[in-house]
Amino acid sequence: MGDPMTDAAAHAARMAKKKAVIDAAIARADQEKGVLLVLTGNGKGKSSSAFGMVARALGHGMRVGVAQFIKARTDTGEEAFFSKQPGVAWHVLGEGFTWDTQNLERDIATAQRGWEVARRLLGDPGMQLVVLDELTYLLNYGWLDEAQVLADLAARPPMQHVVVTGRAASRALRDAADTVSEIADEKHAYRAGVKAQAGVDL
Repeated sequence: MGDPMTDAAAHAARMAKKKAVIDAAIARADQEKGVLLVLTGNGKGKSSSAFGMVARALGHGMRVGVAQFIKARTDTGEEAFFSKQPGVAWHVLGEGFTWDTQNLERDIATAQRGWEVARRLLGDPGMQLVVLDELTYLLNYGWLDEAQVLADLAARPPMQHVVVTGRAASRALRDAADTVSEIADEKHAYRAGVKAQAGVDL
């Protein structure tokens, strides 16, 4: 073992250097703007992360809009909780996954109606955070015009934050984003035969 006093002094010196680097980086980050975040990848937790930001925004007294594409169920824990909170506009806009509906024309029409709701959220300057849950699927399937969606995102109020979730986010969406997180899939209970659990998965 080393000398505790020497080790403590070396640790303090390392931490002082680290603090100086971090403080300088914080000082350089002086812009204030609404950010576009994309949470993508095959791993579990994209929507959960977005709803964590909803809780954070509500803690700051912000108004929040949630547009849930694809999902049709209204019995999830997040919907039950957040839809009752003051300052939250919660919209379940889907009719289920394509293998549930088995009707392409209806899926496209549902997606386009849903995007009109999302556009209203994006056009509201009082809406400080908008979550577009599972939007990537509608873009990847070609049910929405990606150029129009990107234009609508770009035209939103300057201080409005937007979170987009879903697998396989396109290169154009990633390029438009300020922050992109790729959530990896290492292991999932579902593949071992464990059904979706209340409080964890829904």
